[in-house]
Amino acid sequence: MGAQLRVYKRRIKSVSATKKITRAMEMIAASRVVKAQRQVAASTPYATELTRAVGAVAKGSTTQHALTTESENPTRAAVLLITSDRGLAGGYSSNVIKAAEELTERLTHEGKEVDAYIVGRKGVAYYTFRERKVTESWGGFTDNPTYADAKKIAGPLIEAVLKDTAEGGVDELHIVFTEFVSMLTQTPVKDRLLPLSLKEKAEEQERKGEILPLFDFEPSSEDVLDALLPRYVEARIYNALLQAAASKHAATRRAMKSATDNAEELIKSLTRLANAARQADITQEISEIVGGASALADASAGSD
Repeated sequence: MGAQLRVYKRRIKSVSATKKITRAMEMIAASRVVKAQRQVAASTPYATELTRAVGAVAKGSTTQHALTTESENPTRAAVLLITSDRGLAGGYSSNVIKAAEELTERLTHEGKEVDAYIVGRKGVAYYTFRERKVTESWGGFTDNPTYADAKKIAGPLIEAVLKDTAEGGVDELHIVFTEFVSMLTQTPVKDRLLPLSLKEKAEEQERKGEILPLFDFEPSSEDVLDALLPRYVEARIYNALLQAAASKHAATRRAMKSATDNAEELIKSLTRLANAARQADITQEISEIVGGASALADASAGSD
């Protein structure tokens, strides 16, 4: 039984070391998710005012723009998938990848060829393992994205939408990311970014009772759209990156807390087993001592 006791002690020591690591990771993730939430809140006013400006252009102009014009027969679509660079976040990456797969399947059934644009090493690894083509990918910043990262991503996507499909362009741009709802809830979201229906944006603002100011466009409404729409796409991608980062940190915190709790339960279970093994050792030693003493007593009685 002494050997069994040593095994239990080694396992308790190993699990205790793991518990320290998961506890530290839980605390780090908790601090990062607070920062990410603040960044999401800070980016919202800019995106809101940009949307209002785009809605104002829609209401006050009849200009047709390449980024707002629906294709009569769309045959190609781009899907931007935002995952994580790291694991240890439960089902965070797998859930958003599953949502992207559902969107890809739907677009394929509609007769559209899908180009994959991926943010995060987890998504790239998923596609690489299945030997599926990735048009372009980015990584290394998913835990703490910046507006420069969003601009870097938006550039090739806007260029692809502006191109003709015969030259490798796309008719539609979709984005799949994880929306941060709360510390306990993060929801995969599928949204179409382009072509943007300006009329729908204006009508949505009217339904909400928002009063749009009157604008004069200089030099023209088309030039205003040329300036606003790329910024709008960048802002949407930046907000999605921040939402995804906050969701990932929340998922990591939840996963590490669960791992820490499991480690504590395992330590308690192993401690009970170790105590039982120790008691068994003591009982066996006492039995051996009593048995030895009885044998000596019997031997002494027989010699007498």
